[in-house]
Amino acid sequence: MYKRLTASRFSVALIAGLGAMLCITVLSGLSTTVESFVWLMAPFGATMVILFGLPESPLAQPRNIVMGHVLTTAIGLSVASVISVSPWSLGLAVGLAVGLMLLTDTTHPPAGANPLVVMLAGEQWDFLFMPVTAGTVLIVVFGVIYHRLISGHDYPKRWF
Repeated sequence: MYKRLTASRFSVALIAGLGAMLCITVLSGLSTTVESFVWLMAPFGATMVILFGLPESPLAQPRNIVMGHVLTTAIGLSVASVISVSPWSLGLAVGLAVGLMLLTDTTHPPAGANPLVVMLAGEQWDFLFMPVTAGTVLIVVFGVIYHRLISGHDYPKRWF
């Protein structure tokens, strides 16, 4: 049931946790340094699990991270623009987002929360660019540098 804690498992977990910590720290620092822009959103925390814990996964590849977040945010903003926010429209937006990620081969599970984030927070279209697009691009760049210089993972396996 439980995997035995070995030095190897411990170091992998430590390196993944360090990468996630540093990436979120950089995004958070940018949010406080450049106060006119928001660089963080909650689903980015879940992206850290996949990017730093499972970098070989298809779900962790740049195309999936960037396009998964961008497409699902656009779906949430579109549904909110056309239909008022309600239980039905929230479900519709998440369903459309999941379907679109699967159809475009850009599945990234943390991005499934984006329609809920934008609709419940009342975000506007500028949210698509900042923090979503800019944040995901920065996350991918950080991931490439971190994995190549620190973790030793060959990341990414594929770009776009």
